[in-house]
Amino acid sequence: MRAIQVAEFGGPEVLRPVEVPDPVPGPGQVVVGMAAADVILLDSMLRGGWGQEFFPRTLPYTPGGGGAGAVLATGDGVDPGWIGRRVVVRTGTGYAEHVVADQSEIVPVPDGLSIETAAALVHDGVTALNFDRLGGPAKGEWVLVLAAAGGAGSLLVQLAVDAGARVVAAASSDRKRELARDLGAEVVVDYTRPDWIAQVRKSTGGGAALVYDGAGGRLGTAALEAVADGGTFLTYGTGDGFAAPDPDEAARRDVRVLEPLRAGPPDQETVRELLTSALDRAAHGHLRPAITATYPLERAADAHRSLEARTTVGKSLLLI
Repeated sequence: MRAIQVAEFGGPEVLRPVEVPDPVPGPGQVVVGMAAADVILLDSMLRGGWGQEFFPRTLPYTPGGGGAGAVLATGDGVDPGWIGRRVVVRTGTGYAEHVVADQSEIVPVPDGLSIETAAALVHDGVTALNFDRLGGPAKGEWVLVLAAAGGAGSLLVQLAVDAGARVVAAASSDRKRELARDLGAEVVVDYTRPDWIAQVRKSTGGGAALVYDGAGGRLGTAALEAVADGGTFLTYGTGDGFAAPDPDEAARRDVRVLEPLRAGPPDQETVRELLTSALDRAAHGHLRPAITATYPLERAADAHRSLEARTTVGKSLLLI
């Protein structure tokens, strides 16, 4: 079968198409024929050698973390009735024609939902719903979303709007801000401008009650100033490293700081619950991943280059 392999850590050029043996399911496992593989920024960071203490990768490896397709084979202990069913799979690989996974790592795709939409929710849907629970946007309050046109950010905009909140979307280009408006943001700001925080505070009458920081680094650190006194600052962006909000300043202003990534990923049961909910919401038209970039499997390197250059708008997928 065709797959993408990383034989050495480095830039996008280390993502090389290869032919490898078809996987065989073991007890309690299935083989999924992948139609679409999820692509997230974390994939590119791991490819470069980052995060070995959190996400160890043994070279050579096939990158990715899942996607969507149809079950091709089942191992001992798995109902063969799964064969032929459309599923999403969230596991330790993804950039390949076939993926082997534990039965606990697959979730059925609802009838009427496209396989591409399902694949786009494998990680960002879980992330957004998890953060939506933690942040708890409320009707009528202001919510600021940084990196609002990203995979998770675009979903957080929709969830906040659906909760009745008023959304300020921060993004770096006209196209990204236009997407955020289309998804329901009431105000958009360019966070490459030096006065962007002042714009947020003016638009919201003193700051947002809830800030989702999908940028991290310097931008995320500065975004603490955009939170209203007594508000909540949830930071998850890692593109430029973690944000480092001043704990003394947060305490002085009674701002609750949440850093869910430092607590590690949710457990498997929670992941299945969140993913099932994300798929159900999408099937009923209440959640729409903004898929704007698709690539054939062999062009995985181009998908990574676009992510790292911050030119990707919305969600990227590899179509297999």
